[in-house]
Amino acid sequence: MSGRNALMAKIAAANQDNPLRRPAGELVERIANPRRNLIPARAGGPEPERYALFLEKCRELAVTIDEIATDAAAPAAIADYLKGLNLPGRLKLSPSPEITDLPWDQAPLLEVTSGAAEITDQTGVTPAFAGIAETGTLVFVSGKETPPTLNFVPDNHIVVMRRSQVMRAMEDAFSAARERFGTGVMPRALNLVSGPSRTGDVEQKIVMGAHGPRRLHILMIDDVTDD
Repeated sequence: MSGRNALMAKIAAANQDNPLRRPAGELVERIANPRRNLIPARAGGPEPERYALFLEKCRELAVTIDEIATDAAAPAAIADYLKGLNLPGRLKLSPSPEITDLPWDQAPLLEVTSGAAEITDQTGVTPAFAGIAETGTLVFVSGKETPPTLNFVPDNHIVVMRRSQVMRAMEDAFSAARERFGTGVMPRALNLVSGPSRTGDVEQKIVMGAHGPRRLHILMIDDVTDD
């Protein structure tokens, strides 16, 4: 018996009579059908209210938002955003087709490359997996097409997402991730980001960009039609 198996056997023996111990089948069932926490009513309204709450919470967190009508409008909107802040027009894109397939030729002054972020990259552009209306939080999944360094290394983080991705609460985002990726193939990490990086450690003065991007900007594509 290997050292690992011997250790696990000792742990199993020690817990044989533990009243909190549960059958393996019950644990599998709990993982397959997780119990949800209480979701505040403020996030459970109709879609227009949920979306308005998300925008409100984002702005409270110093997130800027540019609402656009179509995917095709994204490159020009990004160019205008950078120009307005006098930032260089060089972008590091997520390798995801959601980002690389945008019509970048419509903004010819932008220089775009894709891949994981390096310390010299000033502006990263990524998709989001979801937005959480309750807190204004963005959810990002890690993977080959969505390297998490793009969420944290550049000074400026631009997120391209759709209005239909705004959900009520974290529990909805976790359920959506399980449905999308399936059992046993969840992404290595789900990163939850609420606004740009900030700290008040030094003299209780807020400093932006201490441990990540100093700016977080959302391009929100309106793909929700009124009933």
